[in-house]
Amino acid sequence: MEIIAIILTVFVAIEHVYILWMEMFAWETAGKKTFKGSMRQDLFKPTKALAANQGLYNGFLVAGLAWSFIISDPEWSVNIRLFFLGCVAVAGIFGGLTASKKIFIIQAVPALLAILFVIISK
Repeated sequence: MEIIAIILTVFVAIEHVYILWMEMFAWETAGKKTFKGSMRQDLFKPTKALAANQGLYNGFLVAGLAWSFIISDPEWSVNIRLFFLGCVAVAGIFGGLTASKKIFIIQAVPALLAILFVIISK
């Protein structure tokens, strides 16, 4: 169970590295492809700074998840991992309710599964 928890947590972190890159550095290219149909194409240029800000926050989530792997105290490691996975899950649930159901599937579901397996493997 612990291996699955680690794999799911790493998957969530990698997913957020991609989101960071897309929002901070490729908003007008990869962002357009990702949000095709859910956002008017003429809005990407004027929202570039807003997207970069969102990308930075995704970077903080990645940093927290990575940090959880280098904490030597097992209890603290689990607590930090659960906190940052919880942040991802809440963001994914909120995005699913307010922006697109796809966000719930892509963001919240992997985080919720990771939380479940982290808790089971304790």
